Amino acid sequence: MLKSMQQINASKFKEQCLSLLDDLGAEGIVITKRGKPVAKVIPIGSGCAALIGSMKGRLNIKGDIMSTGMRWNAESTRANARPRA
Repeated sequence: MLKSMQQINASKFKEQCLSLLDDLGAEGIVITKRGKPVAKVIPIGSGCAALIGSMKGRLNIKGDIMSTGMRWNAESTRANARPRA
């Protein structure tokens, strides 16, 4: 994923920041330090915000999503349980 995006060293990004921001594409820019990705600059209108609500009407919920499916009693005591101090 990061290999197909434009990558730039942090020091070069610092030198060219304003020009890079003016020409920022939808995929963004990956900033690297010593060859390792450390940050990603993306336009404010892109990213995960587009995913919110994108699956509305496409999913079916079966059962109680707030349940683990196991019965338990918070008040029960176990033989090996230690009392709180």
